[in-house]
Amino acid sequence: MTVNQLIEKLSLEVLNLEEGDREITGGYVGDLLSWVMGKAESGDMWVTIMTNVNVVAVASLVDTACVVIADNAEIAPEVIEKARTQGINLLRSSKSAYQLCNEQILL
Repeated sequence: MTVNQLIEKLSLEVLNLEEGDREITGGYVGDLLSWVMGKAESGDMWVTIMTNVNVVAVASLVDTACVVIADNAEIAPEVIEKARTQGINLLRSSKSAYQLCNEQILL
């Protein structure tokens, strides 16, 4: 599945979209950034409630396909701008991390 397909199927809000055709090869859910750095894999859809600028740094380091912010968590404009400059697909949903993952599995 591509990031564009994920956006459509889960009705995600696009905060920044650099590579909509990027293939999602796995998934990871986590909020402890150091844990995500060690456990998430390149190509993962990363679901989190964290919204600070370090999320963009971790997504770039791990090379995630996209970051999905759950629970409609507020995100500062400077974080979105950092995602733009780093080329990170940044998405948001009002659904919980559980709901997002459950819906993704059922698709």
